[in-house]
Amino acid sequence: MKIAITAQGSTLDAAMDPRFGRCEHFVIVDLETESYEAFPNEGVMASGGAGTQGAQFLANKDAAAVITGHVGPNAARSLQAAGINVYSMASGTVREALEAFKNGELPEVSGSTVRRHFGMGRK
Repeated sequence: MKIAITAQGSTLDAAMDPRFGRCEHFVIVDLETESYEAFPNEGVMASGGAGTQGAQFLANKDAAAVITGHVGPNAARSLQAAGINVYSMASGTVREALEAFKNGELPEVSGSTVRRHFGMGRK
């Protein structure tokens, strides 16, 4: 199973990025092999649709779940349509998020946690 974690960098020790659609990177971890890949988020500067683009990217990478701080309404719908479960963790490192997920400590989110365009203009 692969999970994605929104991050401000490209390593397991990078800080989590609390934004989904406008995160700096998606770090995708294969839970079976413990290997990971980091991908710059191409939607970070999009004028609109960043969350939907992020959801499609993760679906194309076969992610079964994503760990992030906040998900807007369009991203939440797109992730749900793609069958990607969303788990909430707003701070910490990618490695800490991974461990919390493995230990069953993260709450699952079933919808939007913020309004549209929440992450625009934030760094």
